[in-house]
Amino acid sequence: MGLSKTKYKITPNKNRLAVNIFDFFKPIIFVFALVSIVFTFIIRDANVVGNSMTETLHNGDKVLITSMMYTPASGDIVAINTENLKQKRIIKRVIATEGQMLTINYESGEVSVDGIIIDEPYVSSQMKKAENAKMSIVIPQGSIFVMGDNRYISLDSRDEKVGLISVDDVIGKAQFVFFPFDRIRYLY
Repeated sequence: MGLSKTKYKITPNKNRLAVNIFDFFKPIIFVFALVSIVFTFIIRDANVVGNSMTETLHNGDKVLITSMMYTPASGDIVAINTENLKQKRIIKRVIATEGQMLTINYESGEVSVDGIIIDEPYVSSQMKKAENAKMSIVIPQGSIFVMGDNRYISLDSRDEKVGLISVDDVIGKAQFVFFPFDRIRYLY
């Protein structure tokens, strides 16, 4: 029995190049999609504009903001969307949350929440004297009261231009200064 000699013609696979290119770009596309999801829903960045948070944050600092399933808490530094200000995003410290009684004594510079004077080692300046020597307010549901650490110049919830902040306008909690490089640090 003899073996028949069949000739096979090898034809180049025109789709092979496209498959190889797709295989090469698949991990890049996956990483790009993953990074997009992370930076859209979990981590954001924000620029600090102005000196209202000095010494904690400086004008020009860039911070990472975490936003997934975040609920504002007293002492947190938060990024806030604002429509009624020239700056569309501000960064301030949460002083009181819904249901808490906030009292500001402009004479002594003391801030108390639920009757307890809060320890604020981060404050870099005294407050301006207000027309009323004292301010007291119970924070309504769905709102927070924010102030800058540089109390003398900060435009914050004490001013009617800003007022109480809706929790829905809070973008997230500032966690980390990542620029400029000489100021890289965790905020808490």
